[in-house]
Amino acid sequence: MELRVECHAGGKVDERPVRVQLDERPYLVEKVIDQSYGPDDTVFKVRADDHNLYILRRPTPGHEWGLESFQRLK
Repeated sequence: MELRVECHAGGKVDERPVRVQLDERPYLVEKVIDQSYGPDDTVFKVRADDHNLYILRRPTPGHEWGLESFQRLK
């Protein structure tokens, strides 16, 4: 599965995800529910416009994003 993440760049580079593309399917991030910062990465829990939850991990800047978890909501 190919993952692409488009980010809003505010005060920092890649401040928060705004769009996610899984293979050829794009999703708009409706809400960043939670985020946590570690020494080597940043993790975002987001709800997309398909009404599902995604946990996205961004390693240190310059590295590729990863999809850590997916939860289908009713």
